[in-house]
Amino acid sequence: MYTLLLKKRITSYDVTIFQTPKFGEKKGYQDVYRFVMEGNNHKDALQKVFQTFNVTDRMPNDYQARYLSTGDIVLIDEGKKGQFYYKLNPQGWNKINRIHVR
Repeated sequence: MYTLLLKKRITSYDVTIFQTPKFGEKKGYQDVYRFVMEGNNHKDALQKVFQTFNVTDRMPNDYQARYLSTGDIVLIDEGKKGQFYYKLNPQGWNKINRIHVR
């Protein structure tokens, strides 16, 4: 009876990964890969993105960039609901403004 209320809703997110040409740079972000990721929420989707792009066997065959690392930015585009940018820091993912992607 309550199980329907407790079910998590899976959403498909349009995800873009941004990286600088060299690790550690603060400017010059370029989009390196775009794909669709499913998740319960942004936190869940970001965790799946990190797990996918940090294990060689899980990476898509057409992914040519480096592993996800500190300083990389992920865009979650929800169309009319907005665009959300997250930067990977040593403590985890932090939401940032678009101005950081330059």
